[in-house]
Amino acid sequence: MALPNSPTEITLESLPDLLKNDTKVKLAGFDVDGIPRGKLISKKKFLSVAKDGFGFCSVIFGWDMHDQTYFKELKISNEQNGYRDIIAIPDLSSFRRIPWEDDVPFFLVSFFEPDTKEPVIADPRGLLKTAVDKLEKSGLSAMAGAEYEFYQFRTPSNSQGPSSERNSSATASFLKENPVHTLPSLTEGMFGYSITRPVHNQDYYYGIFEACEKFRCNIEGWHTESGPGVYEAALEFCEIKQMADKAGLFKYVVKSIGSKFGITPCFMAKPREGLPGNSGHMHISIVDESGKNMFFRESKDENAEYPDLEYLSDMGRHFLAGLLDGLADVMPIVAPTVNSYKRLVENFWAPVTVSWGLEHREASIRLIAPPTASPKATRFEFRVPGADANPFLVLSAMLALGWRGIEKRMEIKVAPLGKGAKVGGVSDKGERLSKSLKDATATFMRKGSVAREALGDEFVDHFGGTREHEVRLWDQAVTDWEVRRYIETV
Repeated sequence: MALPNSPTEITLESLPDLLKNDTKVKLAGFDVDGIPRGKLISKKKFLSVAKDGFGFCSVIFGWDMHDQTYFKELKISNEQNGYRDIIAIPDLSSFRRIPWEDDVPFFLVSFFEPDTKEPVIADPRGLLKTAVDKLEKSGLSAMAGAEYEFYQFRTPSNSQGPSSERNSSATASFLKENPVHTLPSLTEGMFGYSITRPVHNQDYYYGIFEACEKFRCNIEGWHTESGPGVYEAALEFCEIKQMADKAGLFKYVVKSIGSKFGITPCFMAKPREGLPGNSGHMHISIVDESGKNMFFRESKDENAEYPDLEYLSDMGRHFLAGLLDGLADVMPIVAPTVNSYKRLVENFWAPVTVSWGLEHREASIRLIAPPTASPKATRFEFRVPGADANPFLVLSAMLALGWRGIEKRMEIKVAPLGKGAKVGGVSDKGERLSKSLKDATATFMRKGSVAREALGDEFVDHFGGTREHEVRLWDQAVTDWEVRRYIETV
């Protein structure tokens, strides 16, 4: 597929000319937490591995986000197999230049098994490709969009170091010695959709927008959100695999630009007690080879079971049924951290049940369709994921669950939330979603779970094992809250 703003498709033959003025190339792939892991290599090295790939240490699938190996040995990378190499193959279509690093060339890689040449089961890009391949065999494609909210904090100055080192590492050091609430927000108070607040940090605000455009993570909408120092970005919708790349790289852009301004962006689901959390809403639709939206119903269905479904096609209804049927079983994917479940509580504009509704912003799945939307914009917005979720895994789960619903011609078993109905309220008959990562992981990994059917046993066993690791670390932690509450009185 030809790159935006590029006259021709990149091929192995065109690489030398593309990189003729370069001496180095940056490469990265994503781990299960959605963190890009990579390295800088010489142009000579890159050209020699561009076709068949190169060995990359599998430990990125054997340790957590702080490089601590999992307490339970998982299949891909472990002590027994010596944390073997896997094969990383550059995706030439992912080419970008990093504008804040002197336009160094950048490519994403996907990871493959050395023996079988099959995608590594935990490779997020590979998992999504597997889900997409099922659609493409039927002559269909998926389109997607992503929205991210995130808090931003001013990196505290370090009296013992230069001001140039005011970055997220300095924030981590600060929090070792200081309580979290002393970390200053970028701006104070609640002022969503403000057109004056961005002026307070104008170079940073416009710098992110422009860097995203140059780095092919184009922002469609960019504004302040309700919360101290909170911004929200809606990324330009596109083909689903490209959207996952954009969403994963968007965090990389924001964190990189932030470090140059002494700002620490925070994509935790719930950074501040008593305030709204950070969402990571995902949108999805299916199109045919001509680009026609397959979720739109050409003529109003006067006999629809619910008025909300009047303009949703049969395919769209089966897709929705699949999402609803499997939602509770994939919660560790859409809410992957202990902190995720602090966001998913009643009365904070966050969905807590298996629920849906036409243009209902409290439901887990918001149907966007006529008469309030144009036919070509008919789609589902998945509102459960937080900004901490891995976009590749979320979109993989959405697509796999929805396609399962289509293949099985599933019927919708949950009535829509009515206008004005509260999620989790008396009229909400949907199942309550897991309230903790521990419970969510047990549901995800249980024998016969929808997750196993839709995503495969090997992936569920691996990803579930990584979440069990996260739960174990939390179970062993002693928090500030516990000490403050019990140190004197018990």
